[in-house]
Amino acid sequence: MHVADASRTTPPDPQTDPFGALEREVRVLIRRAQSTSAQTARLIHPELDASAYPLLAHIAMNPGTRGSDLAAHFGVGRATVSRQLSRLSELGLVHRETDPEDTRGQQITLTKDGATRFQEARHARVSMLEHALSQWEKDEVASLAVLLNRYSADVVAWLGSQQAAALLNAADARAAR
Repeated sequence: MHVADASRTTPPDPQTDPFGALEREVRVLIRRAQSTSAQTARLIHPELDASAYPLLAHIAMNPGTRGSDLAAHFGVGRATVSRQLSRLSELGLVHRETDPEDTRGQQITLTKDGATRFQEARHARVSMLEHALSQWEKDEVASLAVLLNRYSADVVAWLGSQQAAALLNAADARAAR
């Protein structure tokens, strides 16, 4: 019989361990977001992978974006984005056309059907948030949005730094042992 260690089941106290508490909350948030992303993706198309929703959202907000821009924005390889875009194109959700300024690249936009499906799914997602946070004041929701945006921007900036590269390389070296 496995007896749980109390220190492992008690969440970190935000007052005494703010970064430990933040790590836990981000971990839980990511897990829950993955679950709702899968549901949202199925609203768009029953064969759509959960990872495609953020791609569609970015394309909707940045029509004419290029695959290389998507890869850089999401921190993944071009081949990964290319596979995802191929699938989105097969499903009739995105349209790719040659970039007139650089014929080696393609500009990506949502198809009319893709835009309609995306907007319906986004509306459902926003509605879910409105219901789930109905007891919150609007300024609390706004503050959370601002803080999450700041968190994301700071993490992305840090990941691009030399300090991050050194820490990640050290972690890779430890894992290889």
